Amino acid sequence: MRSIDLDSLDIFRTVVQEGGVIRAAEKLNRVQSNVTTRIKQLEQRLGRVLFRKQGRGLVLSPEGELLLSYAQRLFRLADEAENELKSGRAMGVFRIGSLESTAGSRLAPVLSRFHRQHPGVVVELVTGTTAALLQRVANFEIEAAFVSEPFTPGVLASRKVFEEELVLVTGKDVPAVRRASDLAGMTLIAFANGCSYRKRLEDWLGASAVLPARSMEFASYQAMIACVAAGTGFAVVPRSLLATLKAAQDVRQHELPVRIRKNRTHLVWNGMPSTSLQRLLELVA
Repeated sequence: MRSIDLDSLDIFRTVVQEGGVIRAAEKLNRVQSNVTTRIKQLEQRLGRVLFRKQGRGLVLSPEGELLLSYAQRLFRLADEAENELKSGRAMGVFRIGSLESTAGSRLAPVLSRFHRQHPGVVVELVTGTTAALLQRVANFEIEAAFVSEPFTPGVLASRKVFEEELVLVTGKDVPAVRRASDLAGMTLIAFANGCSYRKRLEDWLGASAVLPARSMEFASYQAMIACVAAGTGFAVVPRSLLATLKAAQDVRQHELPVRIRKNRTHLVWNGMPSTSLQRLLELVA
């Protein structure tokens, strides 16, 4: 089904406002035949007569009156849309992704402030691993995502936003872990493959030729930490998350080497940032 273009409606509206084709053509800087042709084409498209002759002039038919009311509303909405866009105000649905740890320990104050400053924006947040989030941003399923090192941005733009300190956690009865070999024969507890924290841990273990006895995958940090606290195995988590979950007393924390411990969270996006994304970037600068 073909839609009515605003240009045709503008010609129709001008004919009504100017009281005829001649004055409308002068107002629009068009030849009279062009204005007449566009009105006829509009009538043919709608299958309705929009004007009736009355003496030497034209008057609107009932169908023309109805179309005029819609045209006025459409132009008013078009003006509002243009004014809103030119104002630079953020608006609409803003879909972003985040690591679960970042969502749990970092984003609450950021998104709360964002909502106060930009009430016209509806934020939709999804969580996932770094690999999964990067793919969703690349496919334009979400506009931006908070992901963790290590990752390869490819064509995506990125900005460092948070510094994280990773910590190894075990059951409280596990002796101090000073090297990767101390974890030999234990169970690795982590998110599914694609988790950047898991990759850091596995790279550290692999460099010392250490293989976990087995791996258990979970979908939430609460479940992971509960499993670790029960003595099932070991995991790596951001220290800030332990504080947020008030779980520091439930597990034993072990320092990791600096190259593993220090980590950064990035905000990545694809293409030109929308107004909403620009405002978020300002908040996390």
